[in-house]
Amino acid sequence: MPLKTVDATLSTFNAVFEKFKSEAPNNKNNLILFLADNEPSTNRSWCPDCVRAEPVIYKKLESSGDDVALLRAYVGDRPTWRNPLHPWRVDSTFKLKGVPTLILWEKGEVKGRLEDHEAHIEKKIDSLLATK
Repeated sequence: MPLKTVDATLSTFNAVFEKFKSEAPNNKNNLILFLADNEPSTNRSWCPDCVRAEPVIYKKLESSGDDVALLRAYVGDRPTWRNPLHPWRVDSTFKLKGVPTLILWEKGEVKGRLEDHEAHIEKKIDSLLATK
């Protein structure tokens, strides 16, 4: 089964996340990838770590052969993300410190995570997917 991807922004996240959670039991792995928004002028992410990690993450998930759901949550532009009171920084579930952050979501909670400087490392992605 192909990788199932759904996107959310700060304003749409709650509704998209509820649907994601309701469909989670149908998938072998459920992941949330917090990413920086694209710059309108370049249509590329303002976050170099996101640019580096995204293709590696997608390649690993698409080649896994399992039913995988990926919720891509976009944190906003650089000033929005830099705010120490950003909703996902202060959220008791996600506690984001950097982007990209790849989270393994299982049975209603965070079961594992890879943060900015490690989210592009294939062996770490494999280990995260093997966390069961």
